[in-house]
Amino acid sequence: MKVNEIRQMTDQELNQELLDLKNELFNLRFQLATGQLDNPMRIKAVRKDIARIKTIMRERELGIGKEV
Repeated sequence: MKVNEIRQMTDQELNQELLDLKNELFNLRFQLATGQLDNPMRIKAVRKDIARIKTIMRERELGIGKEV
């Protein structure tokens, strides 16, 4: 997920996407623990997407960052 895509989302969409990504991360970690994970790099990508969304949410909260 790219930063431009995230910045175009509304706050409600960001919250929903964050919940979806956290659920996906949980499932990926569960698959890793049980030895069923096909692509371990997906965990890294999901973690980075979560960080991007949290960063955009915090920027909006503080009123800084790029306005679209």
